Amino acid sequence: QVQLVESGGGLVQPGGSLKLTCKPSRSVFYTYDMGWYRQPPGKQRELVASIGGGTAKYGENMKGRVNISREFPSTVYLEMTNLRAEDTAVYFCNLRLREEYYSDIDDFWGQGIQVAVAS
Repeated sequence: QVQLVESGGGLVQPGGSLKLTCKPSRSVFYTYDMGWYRQPPGKQRELVASIGGGTAKYGENMKGRVNISREFPSTVYLEMTNLRAEDTAVYFCNLRLREEYYSDIDDFWGQGIQVAVAS
């Protein structure tokens, strides 16, 4: 089964920027929708941004400070600016894709990548 490979997390100072990247571990037939979620410590997972059919949606948590983009065929980026301490969380990539032409469309999740905002 395909795995999702996330990169770009780490420790950043308040006001700083990070760019997260996610892509499948191998080529797939087609990727439909792509998204980033986050789970702050002790809280539930929440949507940060998603993109599908050429339309991007943003959660209220980072609106105006985040941009999601896609590089065909299956890479998704999350550019985050003006980061705050409350943005500290594990960030998860989600891709809705069809592995092979005969496969069902399924949701795949990355293992999560830590983003820590601290001075």
